[in-house]
Amino acid sequence: MKEKIEKIVDGVTIKYHANGITIWSKGKITDGKPQGYWEWYRIDGTIKRSGHFENGESVGEWTTYDNRGKPYKVTKK
Repeated sequence: MKEKIEKIVDGVTIKYHANGITIWSKGKITDGKPQGYWEWYRIDGTIKRSGHFENGESVGEWTTYDNRGKPYKVTKK
C-alpha cells in the first residue's frame, strides 16, 4: 500500500489519499497528537466525518456525513 502524502500548511496537517491528489484528512497536531477540529474526506472529495480532539483524545460531538456530504449522524464522545 502506498504511503499517504502529508504536508503542513499554516499549521494544519493535510494528509492525502494514496492517489496523492484528494485530501484524506486535515487538522492540527500538537506534540504529536491531534488537537482541535479535524475533518476526513472520501476519495471523491466529499466530507466523511468531523470532530474535535483534546490532547489526542476525541471529545464532544462528532458528525458523520452521507455520500453527498450532508450530516446524517451525530455522536457524542
